Amino acid sequence: MDLQAFYTGKCFDAYQYFGAHPGPGGTRFAVWAPAARQVRLVTSHRTDGSWAEYPMTRRPDASAIWECTVPAAPGTCYQYRVTGADGSCVDHCDPYGFAMTLRPDGRSVVTGLPVHDFRDGAWMAGRSKNFDKPMHIYEVQLGSWQRADADYDALAATLPAYAKDNGYTHIELMPLAEYPFDGSWGYQTTGFYAPTSRYGTPEGLCRLVDACHQAGVGVLLDFVPVHFAVDAYGLHNFDGTPLYEYPAAAVGQSEWGSCNFMHSRGEIRTFLQSCANYWLRVFHFDGLRMDAVSRLIYWQGDPARGVNGSTLEFLKGMNEGLQQRHPTAVLIAEDSTDYPKVTAPVAYGGLGFDYKWDLGWMNDTLDYFKKSPQERKENLGKLTFSMMYCWNEHYILPFSHDENVHGKATIVQKMYGGYEGKFSQARALYLYMAAHPGKKLDFMGNEFAQLREYDETRPQDWEMLRYPNHDAFRHFRAELAWRYRTLDAFWAREYDPAAFQWLDCAHPDWCACAMLRRGRDTTVFAAFNFGDTPLEYPLTLPAPAACTLLLDTDWQPFGGGTPRTERTIQADPGLTLTLAPFSAQLWQME
Repeated sequence: MDLQAFYTGKCFDAYQYFGAHPGPGGTRFAVWAPAARQVRLVTSHRTDGSWAEYPMTRRPDASAIWECTVPAAPGTCYQYRVTGADGSCVDHCDPYGFAMTLRPDGRSVVTGLPVHDFRDGAWMAGRSKNFDKPMHIYEVQLGSWQRADADYDALAATLPAYAKDNGYTHIELMPLAEYPFDGSWGYQTTGFYAPTSRYGTPEGLCRLVDACHQAGVGVLLDFVPVHFAVDAYGLHNFDGTPLYEYPAAAVGQSEWGSCNFMHSRGEIRTFLQSCANYWLRVFHFDGLRMDAVSRLIYWQGDPARGVNGSTLEFLKGMNEGLQQRHPTAVLIAEDSTDYPKVTAPVAYGGLGFDYKWDLGWMNDTLDYFKKSPQERKENLGKLTFSMMYCWNEHYILPFSHDENVHGKATIVQKMYGGYEGKFSQARALYLYMAAHPGKKLDFMGNEFAQLREYDETRPQDWEMLRYPNHDAFRHFRAELAWRYRTLDAFWAREYDPAAFQWLDCAHPDWCACAMLRRGRDTTVFAAFNFGDTPLEYPLTLPAPAACTLLLDTDWQPFGGGTPRTERTIQADPGLTLTLAPFSAQLWQME
């Protein structure tokens, strides 16, 4: 390892040196603890409870780093017993440890970098950022998808095929770096380099990603570069000082009660960007969705407190380095601010992300659909406003886990009115989402209209598919996904304003709108009736055209009342469409 690069935050492969590395002469351990008075390695065995303690010595050319090589076989549990600058003696897990014991235990486990013979060469060679391709992401929490006891290998046998059959191009996994509290969903981490042992081994995770690639499905991972869990065995006060976190509580403690990383330190930048590189390189993940980026742009995420220059420099440096090392991987910002150029390259003054979640679109859209038809007449602007800024960034339209928890209700449950009416409105909502510029992300369970909020302790309510409304909704979502993937009008010219046109957004009293999308090979338009009465909807197309109805959200197979008939009509260039209440239609122009 290049020590200067480590200290100055230029290193992206620190995991090759730090941590536990088994070899023919024993296992070499290395840990960074500059203020520690003493560091001892404590090893223990899971079965017989025997343990041993070994002194570690400072590296001669780098006194902040402690090392030792001992006969600790793979599978041995270990911690660093750190006597800190404050005289405290605390057993910490390895910041760079590649595996950990299961909660509530806090020990690291000796294991080398995972060894797996990936069979995804064709996928990796053809991978791209999907700027001019469809991207439909299925967000999943592995422990509460189908089976609470599922492991990586069992998921490899079911999850890729399910995602493919339902039209998803990518799966996004909620954080898998080891975490102690199930209810944090992985967003408060203790083992940043350790795939959680809830679901098996690091090699098992490799097999899951490989299986997805062989099925033609990409895999994204939630990555948490902002903060870490406060558990004593983790990074908190690691050497008896605030080493990884800010020393001042005003900026060192997050709103979630966790510790904020001090990104101004080169060693912390190295730790995090090496971690990001590790997940992409070792496990073949196709991209990272970075959590809480607003907290990296502004102090504590609050624009009133000003821009945090050191964290911005960290973001730029990490993203630029990852783009160089993984030019086809995708970097996604979960960012709720209006800070400019989040998805512009660093060389052009941007932060270097490829995509950004459009949380404004999500909030405005869902707020509209919560309203009664009468209220919608005064709020059509909530659906049209996003087109005022949608060309500023490369956006993903997200209906994520955050919109299905904490009393917010699931997406379908959010729809105005009673049970029966929610399904028709949700079908229209998802066609609106498909037609709107931007990549798509949806949380597990939404595809079959789950009505129970997300609970990490329970699998999704798959038994709901026995009920006609839910089964029909899933079939609708699968067909809509297929249309999205096969019609290039939805994505081939996604960032060209000339490829989008409002056909109508000037009749709020109708609770209606219509939009047109142009690709290189196809042109489509979608018309929406968000009101509770039938609508005879007059529209004028840009030119005369033969128009073929591809999808009506009110078709009977989807749970509506209209017989399925795919028909062609002539627009000269005007036409009038008959739309059922709470419905939408998708047409292709020839």
